[in-house]
Formats: sequence, C-alpha cells, structure tokens
Amino acid sequence: MDHEKTTDHAKTLTGKVALVAGATRGAGRAIAVQLGAAGATVYATGRTTRERVSEVGRASETIEETAELVTAAGGVGIAVQADHLDPAQVRAVVERIEREQGRLDVLVNDVWGGEHLIDFDTKMWEVGLDRGLRMLELGVKTHLITSSLALPLLVRRPGGLVVEITDGTAEANKAYRGNLFYDLTKNAPIRMAYGLGEELKESGCTAVSLTPGFLRSEQMLDHFGVTEETWRDAVAREPHFAISETPVLVGRAVAALAGDPERERWNGRSLSSGRLAREYGFTDADGSRPDSEAYFAEVVAGGKDATAEDYR
Repeated sequence: MDHEKTTDHAKTLTGKVALVAGATRGAGRAIAVQLGAAGATVYATGRTTRERVSEVGRASETIEETAELVTAAGGVGIAVQADHLDPAQVRAVVERIEREQGRLDVLVNDVWGGEHLIDFDTKMWEVGLDRGLRMLELGVKTHLITSSLALPLLVRRPGGLVVEITDGTAEANKAYRGNLFYDLTKNAPIRMAYGLGEELKESGCTAVSLTPGFLRSEQMLDHFGVTEETWRDAVAREPHFAISETPVLVGRAVAALAGDPERERWNGRSLSSGRLAREYGFTDADGSRPDSEAYFAEVVAGGKDATAEDYR
C-alpha cells in the first residue's frame, strides 16, 4: 500500500481546511498526511522545528517535514510552530487560518508528548507531582486551550469535525492504566469529545474521540530497537507487538471520518482505528487491518484461543 495515499477517500477533502495540533510525529503526522492525501489544506502545528527541539528530545521529526509530507501526498501542508499551552500562540494560529483560508473544517487535538513522564505501576503519591501535573498540562490543558480558541471558527459552517486523539477507548479505559495521572490524561479526551458533541449539535458539527491501537510509531520502534522493516523482531520481546499498527491506520481513520457526509452518527462516541477500518474498508500501509481493540478485549483479557494474526 502507498503510505502517502488514502484508500477509498482520495480527494474527498479538496477545499477543506484542517488544523492538526501536535503533528510533529506519530499519529499526528500520519493524520496530517492522510488528510492531505484526501486533498485538504492542513496546518500542522507542534513545538519541534528544524531550529528548535521540544522537551520530547526528538530532533529528527519536525513540523516542517510533516508539512512537506502533506504536500507530497497531494494536499497543502503549512507548518506553524506553536506551543498549545500558550493561548496567545494558539490564538495566532487560528487567526492565521482565518486570515488565509476563512474557514476551519477539521480540528484534530493530538497534542501529547508526555511518554517520558510516565511511571507505570507507581502509587499516585509516589509519582513526582511536577511530572504528574505536566502530563495533565500536555494531554488535557492543551486540548482545552486549542478547542476554546479554534471552535469559534469551526462552527461558522455546519459539517465541522473535531477529533480528540487519546489512548484507549472508553470501554478499554474502564481498566486502570497503572498511573493515576496518565489515567486521567487519557480518559479526559474521551469525556471532552462527548461534551463537545453535545455542544456542537446545534451547529451541525461532530466531535469524536479516537484511539489508535498498539501504535508502531517512530518512538516505539526506537524503544524496541527495530525499524519499520524489521518490526517483527520485537515480537519475541513483546508478544502483543504482533498486533501493532503503523500511524497510517489512524490517519486514514480521520480522513475517512472527515470525508463521510454522515459522520454525525458518530457524534460524542469513542472510536478506534481498527473499528473504523472495518466500517470504512481502509487498511494499514501493508494492506492488513489490525484490530487491537478486539484482540486485547477478546484474547488478552477474555482468554480466547486465538493469535494476533487472527486479528489482522
């Protein structure tokens, strides 16, 4: 499969404008690229540029590169450096979009970058308070600031879409995530999508929360010491990595939602990339259709006698 192109939704978003907040790498980058492949103009924001590296410390991925990938995929990519914890910077991004495009059709809240702060299986009172609160700032406060400042532009036209990217569906996140601050951080976007869905109804707009499965991001590949070409070598160390997916899958999920004229049926819902792949018929970059949500629910938690390959 071509990494740069969507499957059944090519050019369905021509003339549409998207803001992908947190588009430097991983899911955010793939979402921006797939929206571009569908013809959208995409404003890709983040903190890491070719001149400045964020606290994540990954200089190899920049918003400029994301914007170039969007344009190469067939859209128009525009990189804008912004710290989404700073309302003034976010306001400037929205004002630029309004000035240059006069509209906003898709808002993707993907800001995170807090993996380096997580201490799993650690009591709340034993987690450094600064680390815990920083997680909430990065994964919740940024989303609130961005929605507050961008939604007035999005709601000017019916049909707008807000996507809250998180880790885990509402059902999966009923189980404790092993770190209270992380648990709160990743449950909040689910509730935010539900609440925004209620508030956006009268504008004819839609809000959803969306999770990828076991994401085979650049950062995760580095963690296991493998590449996209050799990723299966990591399965011996982590058997569940066999169900992993590239960021392309969640990117195509957002593009499919944005191109669906009946997307309001999902309003307020908690969705996964695997579920939407089945619904819309798209695949991952390699042509497979991994369903992490079902695999973890039925095999890992439910004890079903099956393998990850049965869920690809």
